[in-house]
Amino acid sequence: MANRHTIILMQTSQNRATRTFMDYESISQAMGGICALYERKLKELNPAIRNITYDIADLYNFIDGLADLSALIYDHSIQAYLPYDRQWIKQRTFQHLKKLAIH
Repeated sequence: MANRHTIILMQTSQNRATRTFMDYESISQAMGGICALYERKLKELNPAIRNITYDIADLYNFIDGLADLSALIYDHSIQAYLPYDRQWIKQRTFQHLKKLAIH
């Protein structure tokens, strides 16, 4: 699963103009990018707080609050991108944060 090009497709609100994408060199970097997006949002909402903490339920609420979120991950064996849904992204962000907590 390492070093698989990953594209995150996201729409933050019902407005179609909020559609965007982010691309990463690996699934791990993509999951880190989603966490960083949430952390930036938290800092925006709480500018006076220096050290902001959150738990996985908060991150899941953020992910569920997006109008749309999916991932396209390159599979070398078929030379194509495979789609993954919001639920899969939630599981992978959890695994990503768990790995960070261990180190």
